[in-house]
Amino acid sequence: MNKPLGVLVGIVVIAGALNTAGAWYTGTKIEDVLKTSIQEANKELASQLQGTTTHGTIELVSLDRHLYSSTAHYRVNLQDDSAGPDAQPVELLFVDNIEHGPLPWSRIKTFKWMPVMATSNYALEKTPFTEKWFAAAKDQSPLKGQVTLGYNRSVDGHMELLPLEATIDENSNVSFSGLTMDGQTDAEGKNLKAKGYMDHLILQAATPGQPPVRVELNGLTLASDLTKSAYGFYLGQNILELSEGQLTFGERQSVAKIKNFEYAGSASANGSLMSGRLSYTVGDITLDDKPVGSAQMVMTASSLDIPAMQSLLQIYQTKFQPQADGTMPVAQLTPAEQAQMQADVEKLLAAKPQLALEKLTLKTTNGESQFNVAVSLAQPTSFEQPPVEVTKQMLTSLDAKLQLSKPMIADLSAVQAQLAGQTDPQTIEKMASANSEMAGVMAVQTGLAKVDGNNILASLNYAAGEVDFNGQKMTLEDFINVMVTRFGAGPDRL
Repeated sequence: MNKPLGVLVGIVVIAGALNTAGAWYTGTKIEDVLKTSIQEANKELASQLQGTTTHGTIELVSLDRHLYSSTAHYRVNLQDDSAGPDAQPVELLFVDNIEHGPLPWSRIKTFKWMPVMATSNYALEKTPFTEKWFAAAKDQSPLKGQVTLGYNRSVDGHMELLPLEATIDENSNVSFSGLTMDGQTDAEGKNLKAKGYMDHLILQAATPGQPPVRVELNGLTLASDLTKSAYGFYLGQNILELSEGQLTFGERQSVAKIKNFEYAGSASANGSLMSGRLSYTVGDITLDDKPVGSAQMVMTASSLDIPAMQSLLQIYQTKFQPQADGTMPVAQLTPAEQAQMQADVEKLLAAKPQLALEKLTLKTTNGESQFNVAVSLAQPTSFEQPPVEVTKQMLTSLDAKLQLSKPMIADLSAVQAQLAGQTDPQTIEKMASANSEMAGVMAVQTGLAKVDGNNILASLNYAAGEVDFNGQKMTLEDFINVMVTRFGAGPDRL
């Protein structure tokens, strides 16, 4: 054997020995790591499901350890209280083939050389509950994935839902392209990144005596970049994009279609105060291939006191949230809960929160309408004051503007007539024109708005006890009197 070849063989032997030693070490640690991870997962699951009717647990059923690998079996139990007291929990079983580190073979063959503690290859197992799911996936495990655990307890995962073709009953079927998800977290799951994609999902269903319904979703993308806050929930960004959605419905089997739907949500915290932004956009809406329009909505909030909101949410969940059967709780607030609720509201207002519907737009072929409103709040000196004084102190400012396009109203009226089965173009045009003109007349007659060309305009501004309503300045008391006179509302209804 020549010297270079001998050196190479020596390196391979040493690497193999080190990997064997590492695999043995990993094998001795894997059970403790699994138990700790499952405990943390159950704690996180309970936290995320708190306040809902769903409960879930994960447990390690068995673990068979070997030198280079181990085989684990897990049981996942899910219980939905809304299903009734006699409903059995859903039980899912998973098998997990765990490759010990530091160099699992599945990583070596994909040229991933960074040492890791273990690589988990899990899959859903067939049971009486999941056998139909397996059949729809051509007898393959419909849910599987891989998770790599680093020595610093970071996690890098990939999950896959396999394509499905299934007939639910003689009138219903589903076609699913499958879905993939990739995610990464650090130790204890404080930072989480995830992204996923689905090509299509088609659901068709019909009930006796009713026209069939078809729902089709194409090109779904999901993405999250989150960090767990000091208060136990995640903050950051979530994005959902849908290339196309389609609904076929009604006796005429009308087809409503949207394209380029986007949802973006973000939240952040500065100390104990939270801010957030939600945005919804629909790039294109059609009905039976005829254009309807596009839409966008943006909502924001800032200076929200987190502990106060969490406390109020807990009271709501225990005292006001509808029960599993849809009935309202009968328990009344205790004096202590009433005091806590008032203290939380005062704390929430003391942070001077700001809420806004920054943009609500609807654009059709011939017109565009817009609405926005912003509100700033503060803590009043006392809630025992007269309602008007409380309002003056609590509502520090309000600014609202509406621009309603009469041509847009006509366009939407034409769509409504089409849905009602009207097909004559001249009749549809007359109805649409009449509805748009009627909207302008009613706005002027009620005094809530004025007409400027093709637009119906309204504005309301309030600050420091003074109201500007469509250009008319008055005190808050005068504004209330105007509304009472105009709509006949008694003081007890304001």
